Amino acid sequence: MDAYVPQRKGVVRLTLAARLRRWPAWLLAIAWMVLLACMPWWIGLPLLLGLAATQAARLPRLQRYSGLCRRALRWGLAGLLVAGYRVFDHPALGATLTLLGALVGFSLLVWLESWQDHKPQRNAAVAAAAPEWSELALAHVGPSDTLITLEPPHWMALNDALSGIAMTAAHGCRIDEKVDVDGIEPQVSIAPGQRSLALPLTAGRGLVLYDRDHEKLHRLRGWHLYGWHVNEAWLSRSEDQPPLALSHVLGQDQREDP
Repeated sequence: MDAYVPQRKGVVRLTLAARLRRWPAWLLAIAWMVLLACMPWWIGLPLLLGLAATQAARLPRLQRYSGLCRRALRWGLAGLLVAGYRVFDHPALGATLTLLGALVGFSLLVWLESWQDHKPQRNAAVAAAAPEWSELALAHVGPSDTLITLEPPHWMALNDALSGIAMTAAHGCRIDEKVDVDGIEPQVSIAPGQRSLALPLTAGRGLVLYDRDHEKLHRLRGWHLYGWHVNEAWLSRSEDQPPLALSHVLGQDQREDP
């Protein structure tokens, strides 16, 4: 588990994740490409097909390695194309078939990544359209002392122009010049009261919530933002389950980093 360790000037950092990101990943990617380029194509092809099948299956235990698998597929395909080109004795024929393979292979990779990126959004759309929960949570129906109205989350791009939030990396930001967070998508949803923030984890692995009033950060894997009620987030795991208030979720399985 990543630990938030207080640093100087009141800044909190994710030390374990930050140290791992310092490793030159592009060196490993080039080494992986060269390895597949030197291997026979009939060995490299099953390896890449296995990685693609793992990505398509979206196994919960392997979700944290989704980004690594993506890079392995991209660079591995380039190495496989080189290995395939080396098989042909005729340069012109080899170049033609290699270019055709690159067109087909990278098109399939783009389609796979696009399908993975948009699947959480499709799930959220299905949940919002389901009458079991949307009519109860989002509509102004029923007595006010028993039902509350949830405001659907509005996601906006995360950039330096947003007050109180500054990008520090492609998947990292600093909130209120106090807390550094990484492993997130460059998006944010702000509560109506402006005192709570929600940032999605990469590869749809969950959610990061920050309480500005109490300066508390919560990393909730497997949960997704369903809506806001004042400054409290309401979360859900899937469209088949009703949304729960953050206070209830933290009482069940909170992953809070002090």
